Amino acid sequence: MDVRQSRKKNTVITLVLALGSFAIVQGLIMAGMIRSYQMVTVATICINIILAAGLNLVTGFTGQFSLGHAGFMAIGAYVCAILTLRDGSMGSFFIGTILGAVMAALCGVLIGIPTLRLKGDYLAIATLGFAEIIRIFAQNLVITGGAAGLSGIPKFTNWPMLWAFTVVTLILIIAFIKSSHGRACIAIREDEIAAESMGINTTKYKVMAFAIGAFFAGVGGALYASTFYILKPTTFGFMKSIDILMVVVLGGMGSMTGTVIAAAVLAIITMLLQSFSELRMVLYAIMLVAIMLFRPQGLMGDRELSVPGFIKKRQKKAPKAE
Repeated sequence: MDVRQSRKKNTVITLVLALGSFAIVQGLIMAGMIRSYQMVTVATICINIILAAGLNLVTGFTGQFSLGHAGFMAIGAYVCAILTLRDGSMGSFFIGTILGAVMAALCGVLIGIPTLRLKGDYLAIATLGFAEIIRIFAQNLVITGGAAGLSGIPKFTNWPMLWAFTVVTLILIIAFIKSSHGRACIAIREDEIAAESMGINTTKYKVMAFAIGAFFAGVGGALYASTFYILKPTTFGFMKSIDILMVVVLGGMGSMTGTVIAAAVLAIITMLLQSFSELRMVLYAIMLVAIMLFRPQGLMGDRELSVPGFIKKRQKKAPKAE
């Protein structure tokens, strides 16, 4: 009963914090303190959280090193963009987002079944090859606009919509991680051979995690297309996968709280260094080296920020009154 009450209390506090973040940003927008330029950064943070949360499920919680996330993002972006350009309605945007995410998930299953039998560097190379195949297709197909890409994509996203997509993504992925399926994925990450000996179908759960990660990458891609209203194949190159992986590594592989923090930090750094793109990449490289040297587990490691847990910890440290 105490455990249930603690979970309910933690859930309520988390929802309050989420609603508080929405209210703060909405208030700043209404006050004119967040304008179009800063709104681009806010949108980038939300999209990167969605992308990195899906990749963290694959890399951080299941232990499969993937470099193909930009490919799944491209699928969601182009499917949503093509549908909205043809119809131009809000309904087509939502249909395009769902359809793009489902197509990305299906591609995740088709790619995952053969490639997830590989491990380590071999898996990374295979997933990277898949992302490059998607980019080359986008660069040569007429429907995707070829190398020139697509432009004039109707913009339907706003702060409430981006916030809602981000919160729903985090809730669904965290619910999956806490389920029996999520625990099986974590067991695979810790020791795949031991997990197999306990009767866990490792291929099934790896493909499942890969498909879910691809689904949310498709969602992130659809939001990207509608937010920035222009798509080019070069957007979804190798560096885009590295950017998403950077968020996961900086925040901590196995921590959704870390993903949120890292996405915000990197987006703000990018905004501040917008005029110095070369310096931004140098800073990224220095930051990555520093993390690997001094905190290889990332900012949060595999821990999550829990308000009730923090309060209990402070109470234990507090000196008892005599």
